[in-house]
Amino acid sequence: MNFNFLTPVSDAVLAHNELVAQQGLGKKVKIHSQQLGLPDLDDVKIAIIGVKENRNDVNYMGEDLNFDSIRKTFYTLFPGNWHTTIADLGDINPGETVEDSYFAIKTVISVLIEKGIIPIIIGGSQDLTYANYRAYDDLVPMVNIVNIDSNFDLGDANLPIKNNSYVGKIIVEEPYNLFNYTTLGYQTYFNSQEEIDLVEKLYFEAYRLGEISTDINMVEPLMRDAHLVSLDLKSIEASAVSNSQKYSPNGFSGKEICAISRYAGISNKVSSFGIYEYHNSKNDSATSMLVAQIMWYFIEGINCRVKDDDFTNENLYQKYNVLVDGDELIFYKSLRTGRWWIEIPFLPDVNNKLKKHTLLPCMHSDYVQASKGEIPERWYKAYRKNSL
Repeated sequence: MNFNFLTPVSDAVLAHNELVAQQGLGKKVKIHSQQLGLPDLDDVKIAIIGVKENRNDVNYMGEDLNFDSIRKTFYTLFPGNWHTTIADLGDINPGETVEDSYFAIKTVISVLIEKGIIPIIIGGSQDLTYANYRAYDDLVPMVNIVNIDSNFDLGDANLPIKNNSYVGKIIVEEPYNLFNYTTLGYQTYFNSQEEIDLVEKLYFEAYRLGEISTDINMVEPLMRDAHLVSLDLKSIEASAVSNSQKYSPNGFSGKEICAISRYAGISNKVSSFGIYEYHNSKNDSATSMLVAQIMWYFIEGINCRVKDDDFTNENLYQKYNVLVDGDELIFYKSLRTGRWWIEIPFLPDVNNKLKKHTLLPCMHSDYVQASKGEIPERWYKAYRKNSL
């Protein structure tokens, strides 16, 4: 396997790691170093990668990226009761062009996913999500993306790709592999009405910051169906990060963003997790600590995964049929975890890639809503998207 795109973790981080407590993560992570080279990946489940590419940031001023403070902080944390092996594979440096960087990201991530290794990407600008998405081209027929962001980042697909317009490229460029795009924590005043209308028209899902802050548990079924999760650090309130990172007084709190990251980890489908829009500075301790804790909670979630979606064994689930306005809605409840799904029927005369009944993760409240004669909005959007 060609991992030539990856440069080792810096000697400064390795020297700092010598001082880490014996039980700390730094002593348990397999680290790509200049001296020892790339670690053996045979038993690795999670791989950390830094990507020092930010040239497509609309506010790019030539600044270089450095993830040393995040690594130093992450290594000092103590692991939970974990059974997964973690590797830090170092960084992907900027290529001659941004497209070269995208190619390197796509290549590395697709190989890791094929090996059953979940990459955690620490990145510069969020347009790197596009390259992450392209890593799935030959792996998954239809991809679900969850974007934790105050903006939709749709933009104009006819213009060059930027960190505030990469989703437009994902939607319109071949191969068309995007099935669902969900935005968590958008703030209306950062998004034009045209973009809000377009999200609705495409039957994508969007949840405002206030909705999720009111009930953080609603994130769980949204993450359960995601393959790729992209987190924009600008979605976090200014009081939780250091000066160079401050964006808006409103946003997710540190506690909320860690809970969301844990839900992403718990999802059996999530196979890559990116943390983007990082800006390093000398007084960086708050941001680097928060990013390290976001990573920690994502890994904690992975260690709590339960395989509960085997619906071939009738002893493992309960099935509920609800009639709403002439439509029969079929719900499934796992007896192992208590989690719920709703069936999206296959439409025989529609030429789509989902040639089967699709099970959409949902909440118990969706079943209660259907029992009262109301069709859950997530079911309606998925059904409509299935029939396009």
